[in-house]
Amino acid sequence: MLLVCASLFTVICVFLPLVHSYGLLVFLLGIGGLTSGTFYPLTLTFALSNIPLRYLALVLALYAFFIEGAVNFAPSIYGFFRNHVSWEWMFWLPAIMTAVMMTCIYFGIPQAPKPQSKKETPSFTGFLYLSAGFALLYAALDQGERLDWWRSGLFNGLVAGAALFLVCALLQRLHRSNILVDLPYLRNWNTILLAFALFTFRFVLLATIVIIPLSLSVRGLEAEQYGPAIFWTAVFELVLAFIGALLLYKGIDSHLLMAIGFTVIAFACFINSAFTSAWAPENYFRSELLMSVGQSFAMLGLVSSLILQAAFSGALQAPQRAFTFSAFFHTVRLLGGQAGVTLMQHFIADREKFHSNLLGLHVQSANWLTDGSVHGLAAGLAGRSNGFVIATGRALEVIDSKLRLQAYSLTIIDACHCIAWTCVVMLLATALLRKSPMSFRQLPYLQQGSNPSQEGRS
Repeated sequence: MLLVCASLFTVICVFLPLVHSYGLLVFLLGIGGLTSGTFYPLTLTFALSNIPLRYLALVLALYAFFIEGAVNFAPSIYGFFRNHVSWEWMFWLPAIMTAVMMTCIYFGIPQAPKPQSKKETPSFTGFLYLSAGFALLYAALDQGERLDWWRSGLFNGLVAGAALFLVCALLQRLHRSNILVDLPYLRNWNTILLAFALFTFRFVLLATIVIIPLSLSVRGLEAEQYGPAIFWTAVFELVLAFIGALLLYKGIDSHLLMAIGFTVIAFACFINSAFTSAWAPENYFRSELLMSVGQSFAMLGLVSSLILQAAFSGALQAPQRAFTFSAFFHTVRLLGGQAGVTLMQHFIADREKFHSNLLGLHVQSANWLTDGSVHGLAAGLAGRSNGFVIATGRALEVIDSKLRLQAYSLTIIDACHCIAWTCVVMLLATALLRKSPMSFRQLPYLQQGSNPSQEGRS
């Protein structure tokens, strides 16, 4: 499945820059999404089923780095190719990387064993309904802010369609169970709480994905210029991921590692809350070093907790449980990421209006300070304007742009505080997780059939 999907994705990426029809472009992007959507879940399923447990912490460190580092490398790569090479390479580069991935898949992943019994065949009708429902829900969340939410007929139609397909998936599930899905297996306290943690972590990642780029782009900086502000996060994450893996091998609790990560992220966000409209990418270097520590430890601790939960809840003993566990958490990851972006977009738009309104109350005509600023700017612009009236209009535009910049600056500060307090809430949720029966240092005994508690005592 990985080879077929990767081949289709490669072909689509090669031909996307050559497409000039918008309808065909959307269709190909949809097929590309269907094919690339298999990469993460099947990779994690392979890790759960085939990786020797003594190497699992190292594999998870790499897995966490590449998932998280990709979003931090992207702006710098995008800006470089757009400004120095060609925008087409934004599609051709994934095609080259996918070809390399296919080589690794062919030589690195063994063939899955064929099923011994064919008495019951899986039903894909429920998958179709559920996928369509989640896709429409994703589209509604993505376009909700632009469409003005419930005031838009298109948004209402997307939500209604999503609800209809999700109900159909539920009815299909009640009518006929699927041998590839074990939903009762997910009914576990730690599983539910870790899903909430993953959902929240995707929101916390917006500190580098959305807030920092936005804070610099409102000043007119482009992707290549503000890319270094978050590029350093990804550079240090590779080293920190291996340090986290070493800590796991030393016996540190994965929940504690996750709590340390969220604590450091909160501290970095509080540092960024000192933001002013004069900040440049260099002002973020100090906080981004902290952010790289926090995101690496939080991500590795979260993924490690997920793997330990899968190991001790029986996911390694039944393939359908591994499939269900992997697909469930990647669905939470995708929907959590989009829900977080939607929430942050709404938060930023709402707070920007709020601060613009408050700042506007202090900029009124007939106010001596306002009138003095307008006249001073108009006098300075009069030499390059066709008349004093046009110069005054340009002066008003300058003042309006400064007010909007300050309103966005205050909004960025609010967003940093929002992320920081979200991390505090996540620390409280981490405290509610039940302790795993063993650590990664003892996990190989589970695969060897030994008694981990006796080995740990000895």
